[in-house]
Amino acid sequence: MKHKSDNSGVVYSTNPNYVFDYGEEEIVTLEPPKQNLRIMLDKKQRAGKKVTLVTGFKGSDYDLAVLGKDLKSACGVGGSVKDGEIILQGDFREKVLDILIAKGYSKTKISGL
Repeated sequence: MKHKSDNSGVVYSTNPNYVFDYGEEEIVTLEPPKQNLRIMLDKKQRAGKKVTLVTGFKGSDYDLAVLGKDLKSACGVGGSVKDGEIILQGDFREKVLDILIAKGYSKTKISGL
């Protein structure tokens, strides 16, 4: 969030209805049945170690982080959420697919087989 000092030069307004425009739009997260997620196995540029990638999430970074945390704890592995992707350490494609379908992400598919 921007600070009040970044209001494009506006210091004071006599308009009682004036609202500072911070220039940020709220990102709306699509409902789970409308999400088109892809699960794939990747080991490029990872020293030969396998990771499970979940891509295609449309929504806020916070909702993506919550979903990533749920998947990591359900699989019992480490991982991260960055650049719009959930990264889980190891090959958990089938388990992640089952978890996401149970959560209502019905359009989820495993790709790259």
